[in-house]
Amino acid sequence: MSAHIDIGVTGAQSPALIDLEELLATRLLVQGNSGSGKSHLLRRLLEQSAGLVQQVVIDPEGDFVSLADRYGHVVVDAAQSEHELSAIATRVRQHRVSVILNLEGVEVDGQLRCAATFLNGLFEADRDYWYPVLVIVDEAQLFAPAAAADASDDARRQSLAAMTNLMCRGRKRGLAGVIATQRLAKLAKNVAAEASNFLMGRTFLDIDMARAADLLGMERRQAEMFRDLQRGAFVGLGPAIARRPLTMRIGAVETADRGGAPKLLPLPEATEDGAAHGLIFSGHDTPPPPLRARRVRSEPAEDVFARIDAAPAPTFAAAPPPELTAEERDAALEDIIQQIIADPNAGALPALQMHRDFLVRCRIKRLGPDLPDAHTFRRRMTIARARATALDNADDLKWTRAIEISDRLPDDMRGPFLMLARAAVTENVCPSDDEIARFFGSHSPGRARRLLSNMEAIGVIVVRTDYQGCRIVAFPELEVETTAVHPKLAQQQDAGAV
Repeated sequence: MSAHIDIGVTGAQSPALIDLEELLATRLLVQGNSGSGKSHLLRRLLEQSAGLVQQVVIDPEGDFVSLADRYGHVVVDAAQSEHELSAIATRVRQHRVSVILNLEGVEVDGQLRCAATFLNGLFEADRDYWYPVLVIVDEAQLFAPAAAADASDDARRQSLAAMTNLMCRGRKRGLAGVIATQRLAKLAKNVAAEASNFLMGRTFLDIDMARAADLLGMERRQAEMFRDLQRGAFVGLGPAIARRPLTMRIGAVETADRGGAPKLLPLPEATEDGAAHGLIFSGHDTPPPPLRARRVRSEPAEDVFARIDAAPAPTFAAAPPPELTAEERDAALEDIIQQIIADPNAGALPALQMHRDFLVRCRIKRLGPDLPDAHTFRRRMTIARARATALDNADDLKWTRAIEISDRLPDDMRGPFLMLARAAVTENVCPSDDEIARFFGSHSPGRARRLLSNMEAIGVIVVRTDYQGCRIVAFPELEVETTAVHPKLAQQQDAGAV
Protein backbone atom coordinates (compact mmCIF):
# COMPACT_ATOMS: atom_id res chain seq x y z
CA MET A 1 0.00 0.00 0.00
CA SER A 2 1.39 3.41 -0.98
CA ALA A 3 2.16 5.98 1.72
CA HIS A 4 1.38 8.85 -0.66
CA ILE A 5 -2.01 10.57 -0.34
CA ASP A 6 -3.81 12.58 -3.01
CA ILE A 7 -4.47 16.14 -1.82
CA GLY A 8 -5.70 17.58 -5.15
CA VAL A 9 -4.24 18.61 -8.51
CA THR A 10 -1.25 20.75 -9.44
CA GLY A 11 -1.26 23.65 -11.86
CA ALA A 12 -0.21 21.17 -14.57
CA GLN A 13 -3.33 19.05 -13.80
CA SER A 14 -1.27 16.20 -12.37
CA PRO A 15 -2.06 14.67 -8.97
CA ALA A 16 -0.75 16.66 -6.00
CA LEU A 17 0.66 14.04 -3.65
CA ILE A 18 1.90 14.24 -0.06
CA ASP A 19 4.34 11.63 1.23
CA LEU A 20 2.65 10.64 4.48
CA GLU A 21 5.70 8.91 5.92
CA GLU A 22 7.86 12.00 5.26
CA LEU A 23 5.14 14.24 6.69
CA LEU A 24 5.28 12.31 9.97
CA ALA A 25 8.97 13.18 10.25
CA THR A 26 8.92 16.80 9.09
CA ARG A 27 5.59 18.39 10.16
CA LEU A 28 3.38 20.83 8.22
CA LEU A 29 2.41 24.51 8.49
CA VAL A 30 -0.68 25.86 6.68
CA GLN A 31 -1.40 29.59 6.32
CA GLY A 32 -4.31 31.39 4.72
CA ASN A 33 -6.66 34.23 5.52
CA SER A 34 -10.24 33.47 6.55
CA GLY A 35 -12.05 31.97 3.56
CA SER A 36 -8.90 30.75 1.80
CA GLY A 37 -9.77 27.08 2.31
CA LYS A 38 -7.59 26.03 5.25
CA SER A 39 -10.27 23.93 6.93
CA HIS A 40 -11.13 22.35 3.59
CA LEU A 41 -7.46 21.44 3.12
CA LEU A 42 -7.22 19.91 6.60
CA ARG A 43 -10.43 17.94 6.01
CA ARG A 44 -9.07 16.58 2.72
CA LEU A 45 -5.82 15.60 4.45
CA LEU A 46 -7.72 13.88 7.27
CA GLU A 47 -10.06 12.01 4.92
CA GLN A 48 -7.28 10.78 2.63
CA SER A 49 -5.07 9.55 5.50
CA ALA A 50 -7.83 8.23 7.80
CA GLY A 51 -7.12 4.58 7.03
CA LEU A 52 -3.34 4.90 7.16
CA VAL A 53 -2.42 6.68 10.37
CA GLN A 54 -3.93 7.57 13.74
CA GLN A 55 -5.29 11.14 13.91
CA VAL A 56 -5.86 13.61 16.73
CA VAL A 57 -7.66 16.87 15.89
CA ILE A 58 -7.67 19.94 18.16
CA ASP A 59 -10.91 21.55 16.95
CA PRO A 60 -11.74 24.97 18.47
CA GLU A 61 -14.97 25.49 16.48
CA GLY A 62 -16.37 21.96 16.22
CA ASP A 63 -15.88 21.96 12.43
CA PHE A 64 -14.47 18.43 12.20
CA VAL A 65 -16.88 16.42 14.39
CA SER A 66 -18.64 15.18 11.22
CA LEU A 67 -15.61 12.93 10.58
CA ALA A 68 -16.79 10.72 13.43
CA ASP A 69 -19.84 9.40 11.55
CA ARG A 70 -17.92 8.33 8.46
CA TYR A 71 -14.43 7.44 9.69
CA GLY A 72 -15.04 6.34 13.28
CA HIS A 73 -13.28 9.17 15.12
CA VAL A 74 -14.18 9.45 18.80
CA VAL A 75 -15.40 12.93 19.74
CA VAL A 76 -14.04 14.11 23.10
CA ASP A 77 -15.96 17.12 24.38
CA ALA A 78 -14.00 19.59 26.48
CA ALA A 79 -16.46 19.36 29.37
CA GLN A 80 -14.10 16.94 31.14
CA SER A 81 -11.87 17.69 34.06
CA GLU A 82 -8.14 18.15 33.41
CA HIS A 83 -7.43 14.81 35.08
CA GLU A 84 -9.97 13.06 32.85
CA LEU A 85 -8.59 14.71 29.70
CA SER A 86 -5.06 13.63 30.57
CA ALA A 87 -6.24 10.05 31.20
CA ILE A 88 -8.19 10.04 27.90
CA ALA A 89 -5.10 11.25 26.02
CA THR A 90 -3.06 8.39 27.51
CA ARG A 91 -5.69 5.84 26.47
CA VAL A 92 -5.84 7.37 22.99
CA ARG A 93 -2.13 6.69 22.49
CA GLN A 94 -2.35 3.25 24.06
CA HIS A 95 -5.20 2.04 21.83
CA ARG A 96 -4.25 4.05 18.70
CA VAL A 97 -7.72 5.50 18.25
CA SER A 98 -8.37 8.62 16.18
CA VAL A 99 -10.11 11.35 18.19
CA ILE A 100 -11.42 14.91 17.84
CA LEU A 101 -11.07 17.22 20.85
CA ASN A 102 -14.15 19.43 20.44
CA LEU A 103 -13.58 22.82 22.14
CA GLU A 104 -16.74 24.46 20.78
CA GLY A 105 -18.65 26.51 23.33
CA VAL A 106 -15.74 26.77 25.78
CA GLU A 107 -14.42 30.20 26.76
CA VAL A 108 -10.93 31.19 25.60
CA ASP A 109 -9.03 30.34 28.79
CA GLY A 110 -10.76 26.98 28.96
CA GLN A 111 -9.89 26.16 25.35
CA LEU A 112 -6.21 26.86 25.95
CA ARG A 113 -6.09 24.85 29.18
CA CYS A 114 -7.96 21.88 27.70
CA ALA A 115 -5.75 21.81 24.60
CA ALA A 116 -2.60 22.07 26.73
CA THR A 117 -3.71 19.25 29.05
CA PHE A 118 -4.65 16.97 26.16
CA LEU A 119 -1.44 17.64 24.19
CA ASN A 120 0.66 17.10 27.30
CA GLY A 121 -1.12 13.79 27.88
CA LEU A 122 -0.24 12.68 24.34
CA PHE A 123 3.34 13.89 24.77
CA GLU A 124 3.95 12.21 28.14
CA ALA A 125 2.68 8.75 27.14
CA ASP A 126 4.93 5.78 27.91
CA ARG A 127 7.60 4.94 25.34
CA ASP A 128 5.77 1.68 24.53
CA TYR A 129 2.92 3.77 23.03
CA TRP A 130 4.97 6.09 20.81
CA TYR A 131 3.06 5.12 17.67
CA PRO A 132 2.87 7.59 14.73
CA VAL A 133 0.06 10.14 15.13
CA LEU A 134 -0.99 13.10 12.99
CA VAL A 135 -1.87 15.92 15.41
CA ILE A 136 -3.91 18.57 13.55
CA VAL A 137 -4.34 21.93 15.30
CA ASP A 138 -6.73 24.34 13.59
CA GLU A 139 -6.46 28.08 14.36
CA ALA A 140 -3.02 27.46 15.85
CA GLN A 141 -2.50 31.18 16.55
CA LEU A 142 -5.01 30.79 19.41
CA PHE A 143 -2.92 28.12 21.13
CA ALA A 144 0.56 29.47 20.29
CA PRO A 145 0.17 33.26 20.06
CA ALA A 146 3.16 35.43 19.23
CA ALA A 147 2.07 37.99 21.83
CA ALA A 148 -0.32 38.33 24.75
CA ALA A 149 -3.96 37.96 23.70
CA ASP A 150 -7.37 37.87 25.39
CA ALA A 151 -6.51 34.80 27.45
CA SER A 152 -4.83 34.96 30.84
CA ASP A 153 -1.04 34.77 30.98
CA ASP A 154 -1.12 31.45 32.84
CA ALA A 155 -3.37 29.75 30.25
CA ARG A 156 -1.35 31.21 27.39
CA ARG A 157 1.92 29.93 28.85
CA GLN A 158 0.50 26.43 29.35
CA SER A 159 -0.82 26.26 25.80
CA LEU A 160 2.33 27.72 24.23
CA ALA A 161 4.53 25.24 26.12
CA ALA A 162 2.38 22.30 24.94
CA MET A 163 2.47 23.51 21.31
CA THR A 164 6.24 23.99 21.51
CA ASN A 165 6.66 20.43 22.80
CA LEU A 166 4.47 19.15 19.96
CA MET A 167 6.44 20.89 17.20
CA CYS A 168 9.96 20.82 18.66
CA ARG A 169 10.15 17.53 20.56
CA GLY A 170 7.14 15.53 19.42
CA ARG A 171 8.80 13.80 16.43
CA LYS A 172 10.72 11.28 18.52
CA ARG A 173 7.49 10.44 20.33
CA GLY A 174 5.66 9.80 17.06
CA LEU A 175 3.68 13.08 17.18
CA ALA A 176 3.61 14.87 13.82
CA GLY A 177 2.21 18.38 14.15
CA VAL A 178 0.03 19.84 11.38
CA ILE A 179 -0.83 23.42 12.33
CA ALA A 180 -3.04 25.90 10.47
CA THR A 181 -3.15 29.63 11.08
CA GLN A 182 -4.80 32.66 9.55
CA ARG A 183 -1.69 34.81 9.98
CA LEU A 184 1.94 33.84 10.39
CA ALA A 185 2.59 37.12 12.19
CA LYS A 186 0.25 36.02 15.00
CA LEU A 187 1.88 32.60 15.43
CA ALA A 188 4.83 32.10 17.81
CA LYS A 189 8.02 31.93 15.74
CA ASN A 190 9.58 29.02 17.64
CA VAL A 191 6.48 26.93 16.83
CA ALA A 192 6.29 27.89 13.15
CA ALA A 193 10.05 27.45 12.61
CA GLU A 194 9.94 23.70 13.35
CA ALA A 195 7.81 22.86 10.30
CA SER A 196 9.67 21.73 7.18
CA ASN A 197 6.59 21.53 4.92
CA PHE A 198 4.46 24.53 3.99
CA LEU A 199 1.13 25.10 2.26
CA MET A 200 0.48 28.83 1.79
CA GLY A 201 -2.94 30.06 0.72
CA ARG A 202 -4.47 33.43 -0.08
CA THR A 203 -3.32 36.30 2.13
CA PHE A 204 -3.45 40.06 1.74
CA LEU A 205 -1.23 41.66 4.40
CA ASP A 206 2.28 42.57 3.26
CA ILE A 207 4.01 41.15 6.36
CA ASP A 208 2.30 37.76 5.94
CA MET A 209 3.01 37.65 2.20
CA ALA A 210 6.68 38.46 2.84
CA ARG A 211 7.03 35.77 5.51
CA ALA A 212 5.29 33.21 3.28
CA ALA A 213 7.68 34.05 0.43
CA ASP A 214 10.67 33.71 2.76
CA LEU A 215 9.54 30.30 4.01
CA LEU A 216 9.09 29.07 0.45
CA GLY A 217 12.48 30.42 -0.65
CA MET A 218 10.89 32.88 -3.10
CA GLU A 219 11.99 36.40 -3.90
CA ARG A 220 10.16 39.25 -2.21
CA ARG A 221 8.81 40.51 -5.53
CA GLN A 222 7.03 37.17 -6.00
CA ALA A 223 5.09 37.59 -2.74
CA GLU A 224 2.27 39.37 -4.58
CA MET A 225 1.12 36.03 -5.98
CA PHE A 226 -0.40 35.08 -2.61
CA ARG A 227 -2.89 37.92 -3.00
CA ASP A 228 -4.14 36.49 -6.31
CA LEU A 229 -4.66 32.88 -5.20
CA GLN A 230 -8.21 31.55 -5.49
CA ARG A 231 -10.09 29.92 -2.62
CA GLY A 232 -8.80 26.37 -2.23
CA ALA A 233 -5.50 27.08 -4.03
CA PHE A 234 -2.20 26.75 -2.14
CA VAL A 235 1.52 26.90 -2.86
CA GLY A 236 3.37 23.96 -1.30
CA LEU A 237 7.01 23.23 -0.51
CA GLY A 238 8.86 20.69 1.61
CA PRO A 239 10.31 17.19 1.61
CA ALA A 240 6.84 15.65 1.86
CA ILE A 241 5.37 17.83 -0.93
CA ALA A 242 7.90 19.12 -3.47
CA ARG A 243 11.49 20.35 -3.61
CA ARG A 244 10.41 23.52 -5.44
CA PRO A 245 7.32 25.72 -4.80
CA LEU A 246 4.31 23.95 -6.33
CA THR A 247 0.88 25.48 -6.90
CA MET A 248 -2.04 23.13 -6.27
CA ARG A 249 -5.81 23.13 -5.88
CA ILE A 250 -7.28 21.06 -3.06
CA GLY A 251 -9.66 18.30 -4.13
CA ALA A 252 -13.22 17.60 -3.00
CA VAL A 253 -14.16 16.23 0.43
CA GLU A 254 -16.75 13.66 1.43
CA THR A 255 -17.89 14.97 4.82
CA ALA A 256 -19.75 18.18 5.54
CA ASP A 257 -17.81 21.28 6.53
CA ARG A 258 -19.63 23.28 9.21
CA GLY A 259 -17.14 26.12 8.82
CA GLY A 260 -18.11 26.94 5.23
CA ALA A 261 -19.01 30.47 4.23
CA PRO A 262 -22.76 31.31 4.33
CA LYS A 263 -24.58 31.39 0.99
CA LEU A 264 -27.00 34.04 -0.28
CA LEU A 265 -30.69 33.32 0.33
CA PRO A 266 -33.70 35.08 -1.23
CA LEU A 267 -35.40 37.65 1.01
CA PRO A 268 -39.07 37.17 2.04
CA GLU A 269 -41.63 38.45 -0.42
CA ALA A 270 -42.81 42.03 0.13
CA THR A 271 -45.80 42.35 2.45
CA GLU A 272 -48.59 44.93 2.58
CA ASP A 273 -47.83 48.40 3.82
CA GLY A 274 -47.32 48.39 7.55
CA ALA A 275 -47.27 44.62 7.80
CA ALA A 276 -43.51 44.49 8.34
CA HIS A 277 -43.81 47.20 11.02
CA GLY A 278 -46.46 45.15 12.77
CA LEU A 279 -44.36 42.01 12.70
CA ILE A 280 -41.59 43.79 14.57
CA PHE A 281 -43.44 45.99 17.04
CA SER A 282 -46.79 44.28 17.58
CA GLY A 283 -47.15 42.60 20.93
CA HIS A 284 -50.09 40.45 19.83
CA ASP A 285 -48.23 38.05 17.61
CA THR A 286 -46.66 34.99 19.12
CA PRO A 287 -42.97 35.77 19.51
CA PRO A 288 -40.47 33.33 18.06
CA PRO A 289 -38.76 31.05 20.52
CA PRO A 290 -35.73 32.70 22.16
CA LEU A 291 -32.30 31.82 20.88
CA ARG A 292 -30.48 29.43 23.16
CA ALA A 293 -26.77 28.94 23.34
CA ARG A 294 -25.68 25.52 22.25
CA ARG A 295 -24.79 23.40 25.24
CA VAL A 296 -21.70 21.30 25.00
CA ARG A 297 -22.65 17.68 25.30
CA SER A 298 -20.96 16.27 28.39
CA GLU A 299 -20.07 12.61 28.33
CA PRO A 300 -18.68 10.70 31.32
CA ALA A 301 -15.05 9.69 31.00
CA GLU A 302 -16.02 6.03 31.47
CA ASP A 303 -18.19 6.15 28.34
CA VAL A 304 -15.38 7.77 26.34
CA PHE A 305 -12.98 5.05 27.53
CA ALA A 306 -15.44 2.38 26.46
CA ARG A 307 -15.81 3.89 22.98
CA ILE A 308 -12.03 4.13 22.63
CA ASP A 309 -11.63 0.47 23.64
CA ALA A 310 -14.29 -0.60 21.15
CA ALA A 311 -13.00 1.43 18.18
CA PRO A 312 -10.78 -0.47 15.70
CA ALA A 313 -7.14 0.56 15.60
CA PRO A 314 -5.95 1.95 12.25
CA THR A 315 -3.02 0.33 10.48
CA PHE A 316 0.01 2.30 9.35
CA ALA A 317 1.34 0.97 6.06
CA ALA A 318 4.49 3.06 5.58
CA ALA A 319 7.53 1.04 4.52
CA PRO A 320 10.32 0.82 7.12
CA PRO A 321 13.55 2.73 6.44
CA PRO A 322 16.45 0.80 4.89
CA GLU A 323 18.60 -1.20 7.29
CA LEU A 324 22.14 0.23 7.33
CA THR A 325 25.17 -0.66 9.38
CA ALA A 326 26.75 2.05 11.51
CA GLU A 327 29.57 2.40 8.96
CA GLU A 328 27.16 2.68 6.01
CA ARG A 329 25.03 5.26 7.81
CA ASP A 330 28.07 7.32 8.80
CA ALA A 331 29.35 7.19 5.22
CA ALA A 332 25.95 8.39 3.94
CA LEU A 333 25.98 11.30 6.42
CA GLU A 334 29.51 12.22 5.35
CA ASP A 335 28.45 12.13 1.70
CA ILE A 336 25.63 14.60 2.42
CA ILE A 337 28.05 16.91 4.22
CA GLN A 338 30.37 16.79 1.21
CA GLN A 339 27.43 17.73 -1.06
CA ILE A 340 26.73 20.78 1.09
CA ILE A 341 30.40 21.78 1.09
CA ALA A 342 30.50 21.49 -2.71
CA ASP A 343 27.76 24.12 -3.00
CA PRO A 344 29.57 27.43 -3.69
CA ASN A 345 26.93 29.37 -1.74
CA ALA A 346 27.07 27.20 1.39
CA GLY A 347 29.94 29.10 3.02
CA ALA A 348 27.88 32.30 3.19
CA LEU A 349 24.89 30.66 4.93
CA PRO A 350 24.33 30.67 8.72
CA ALA A 351 25.20 27.41 10.47
CA LEU A 352 21.57 26.77 11.54
CA GLN A 353 20.31 27.18 7.97
CA MET A 354 22.92 24.70 6.72
CA HIS A 355 21.85 22.31 9.49
CA ARG A 356 18.21 22.52 8.39
CA ASP A 357 19.27 21.76 4.80
CA PHE A 358 21.33 18.85 6.13
CA LEU A 359 18.30 17.42 8.01
CA VAL A 360 16.10 17.67 4.91
CA ARG A 361 18.67 15.81 2.81
CA CYS A 362 18.98 13.13 5.51
CA ARG A 363 15.21 12.61 5.58
CA ILE A 364 15.12 12.28 1.81
CA LYS A 365 17.72 9.51 2.16
CA ARG A 366 15.64 8.08 5.07
CA LEU A 367 18.56 8.13 7.51
CA GLY A 368 16.45 9.10 10.57
CA PRO A 369 15.38 9.34 13.22
CA ASP A 370 18.46 10.04 15.38
CA LEU A 371 20.19 12.62 13.21
CA PRO A 372 23.13 14.78 14.35
CA ASP A 373 22.12 17.88 16.26
CA ALA A 374 23.35 21.35 15.29
CA HIS A 375 26.48 21.13 17.46
CA THR A 376 27.55 17.73 16.09
CA PHE A 377 26.78 18.79 12.53
CA ARG A 378 28.83 21.96 12.89
CA ARG A 379 31.81 19.98 14.21
CA ARG A 380 31.67 17.48 11.35
CA MET A 381 31.20 20.26 8.81
CA THR A 382 34.21 22.13 10.18
CA ILE A 383 36.45 19.05 10.04
CA ALA A 384 35.26 18.21 6.52
CA ARG A 385 35.88 21.76 5.29
CA ALA A 386 39.30 21.84 6.94
CA ARG A 387 40.21 18.60 5.11
CA ALA A 388 39.03 20.01 1.76
CA THR A 389 42.64 20.58 0.72
CA ALA A 390 44.63 17.40 0.03
CA LEU A 391 46.53 16.06 3.05
CA ASP A 392 48.84 13.74 1.14
CA ASN A 393 51.99 15.01 2.84
CA ALA A 394 50.38 15.44 6.27
CA ASP A 395 51.24 13.62 9.45
CA ASP A 396 48.04 11.64 10.16
CA LEU A 397 48.80 11.37 13.89
CA LYS A 398 49.29 15.11 14.22
CA TRP A 399 46.13 15.86 12.21
CA THR A 400 44.15 13.49 14.45
CA ARG A 401 45.63 15.23 17.48
CA ALA A 402 44.62 18.60 15.99
CA ILE A 403 41.00 17.43 15.72
CA GLU A 404 41.11 16.31 19.39
CA ILE A 405 42.42 19.73 20.45
CA SER A 406 39.71 21.50 18.40
CA ASP A 407 37.02 19.69 20.40
CA ARG A 408 38.11 21.70 23.45
CA LEU A 409 37.62 25.02 21.67
CA PRO A 410 34.46 27.14 21.29
CA ASP A 411 32.55 26.72 18.04
CA ASP A 412 33.76 30.01 16.54
CA MET A 413 37.43 29.03 17.09
CA ARG A 414 37.26 25.42 15.90
CA GLY A 415 37.16 26.15 12.17
CA PRO A 416 40.02 28.70 12.04
CA PHE A 417 42.13 26.49 14.34
CA LEU A 418 41.76 23.48 12.03
CA MET A 419 42.38 25.63 8.97
CA LEU A 420 45.66 26.84 10.45
CA ALA A 421 46.57 23.37 11.72
CA ARG A 422 46.01 21.98 8.24
CA ALA A 423 48.50 24.50 6.85
CA ALA A 424 51.01 23.55 9.56
CA VAL A 425 50.82 19.75 9.21
CA THR A 426 51.03 20.03 5.40
CA GLU A 427 54.00 22.44 5.67
CA ASN A 428 52.21 25.30 3.93
CA VAL A 429 52.20 29.04 4.56
CA CYS A 430 49.84 30.68 7.03
CA PRO A 431 46.54 31.74 5.39
CA SER A 432 45.86 35.45 5.09
CA ASP A 433 43.34 37.30 7.25
CA ASP A 434 40.92 37.45 4.32
CA GLU A 435 41.16 33.69 3.77
CA ILE A 436 40.56 32.95 7.44
CA ALA A 437 37.56 35.30 7.51
CA ARG A 438 36.01 33.74 4.38
CA PHE A 439 36.42 30.28 5.86
CA PHE A 440 33.85 30.96 8.61
CA GLY A 441 31.55 33.12 6.48
CA SER A 442 32.80 36.61 7.35
CA HIS A 443 34.12 39.50 5.27
CA SER A 444 36.00 41.14 8.14
CA PRO A 445 39.80 40.60 8.32
CA GLY A 446 39.68 42.30 11.72
CA ARG A 447 37.51 39.52 13.08
CA ALA A 448 40.06 36.96 11.85
CA ARG A 449 42.84 38.81 13.67
CA ARG A 450 40.76 38.93 16.86
CA LEU A 451 40.22 35.17 16.68
CA LEU A 452 43.96 34.60 16.31
CA SER A 453 44.56 36.82 19.36
CA ASN A 454 41.96 34.91 21.38
CA MET A 455 43.46 31.52 20.43
CA GLU A 456 46.89 32.79 21.34
CA ALA A 457 45.58 34.06 24.67
CA ILE A 458 44.38 30.59 25.69
CA GLY A 459 47.69 29.01 24.57
CA VAL A 460 46.66 26.76 21.68
CA ILE A 461 48.74 28.72 19.12
CA VAL A 462 51.70 31.10 19.13
CA VAL A 463 51.89 33.79 16.45
CA ARG A 464 55.28 35.21 15.49
CA THR A 465 56.81 37.20 12.63
CA ASP A 466 60.11 36.20 11.07
CA TYR A 467 62.85 38.60 9.99
CA GLN A 468 61.32 38.92 6.54
CA GLY A 469 57.95 40.08 7.93
CA CYS A 470 56.06 36.81 7.32
CA ARG A 471 53.51 35.59 9.87
CA ILE A 472 54.14 32.12 11.24
CA VAL A 473 51.67 30.25 13.45
CA ALA A 474 53.13 27.60 15.75
CA PHE A 475 51.21 24.84 17.56
CA PRO A 476 52.97 23.93 20.83
CA GLU A 477 50.98 20.74 21.43
CA LEU A 478 51.54 19.51 17.88
CA GLU A 479 55.16 20.67 17.59
CA VAL A 480 54.56 22.02 14.08
CA GLU A 481 54.27 25.47 12.53
CA THR A 482 53.39 27.05 9.22
CA THR A 483 56.21 27.81 6.80
CA ALA A 484 57.43 31.27 5.78
CA VAL A 485 57.48 32.74 2.28
CA HIS A 486 58.96 36.21 1.74
CA PRO A 487 56.26 38.67 0.59
CA LYS A 488 58.23 39.71 -2.53
CA LEU A 489 58.78 36.07 -3.46
CA ALA A 490 55.07 35.40 -2.99
CA GLN A 491 54.23 38.33 -5.27
CA GLN A 492 56.61 37.01 -7.88
CA GLN A 493 55.07 33.55 -7.63
CA ASP A 494 51.58 35.03 -7.99
CA ALA A 495 52.67 37.10 -11.01
CA GLY A 496 54.22 34.02 -12.62
CA ALA A 497 51.03 32.05 -12.04
CA VAL A 498 49.00 34.77 -13.72
